[in-house]
Amino acid sequence: MDSIRRLEEMFAHFPGIGPRQAKRFVYYLQSRSSGTIKELTDLIKEVRSATAECASCHRFFMDDSSGSHLCRICSDGERDQTTLMVVARDSDFETIEKSGAYKGLYFILGGTVPILDKEPEKRIRLRLLADRVIKQKPSEVILSLNATPEGENTAQVVVKTLRAASSGLNITMLGRGLSTGAELEYVDADTIKNALTNRK
Repeated sequence: MDSIRRLEEMFAHFPGIGPRQAKRFVYYLQSRSSGTIKELTDLIKEVRSATAECASCHRFFMDDSSGSHLCRICSDGERDQTTLMVVARDSDFETIEKSGAYKGLYFILGGTVPILDKEPEKRIRLRLLADRVIKQKPSEVILSLNATPEGENTAQVVVKTLRAASSGLNITMLGRGLSTGAELEYVDADTIKNALTNRK
């Protein structure tokens, strides 16, 4: 396989990118100057080396080399320590945080669990979430997952795991301000606020 096809395949693995879009990316890069290509590759390397995974919520953040291994949210003592919001991906965290409707802490699952998947613990950070709940002892865990069949399945898996880890835990889900099939990454701030207000 030549390098053009390999690059197309690599782009096609990006979330939401299909084969046609991957080809367009490759054609675009071929039409750019060598300086632009160098800037892009340098930026990729810089982002890779300058980011770290938060030891608490597991989202990626720009590391300030303070050695705390915690992102600004998890190290902020002003945040509500009694609530823990569980989201699938970093992009979902960004959407909710931009809404300004939530002031507690987060946990990033790292993905979702497809329906009929037999080993969900290999798909998402189930064990780490259970450990976090046991350690933090939140008064409420809010499941903020996509209103899709896969999101619903993931929620069921998470609830089962958390119930086993901590009996009597108050687990809520976003209210149906989110329409069925909605993906959090693309939801506007007002809808997020309504979903949080009407969580159940």
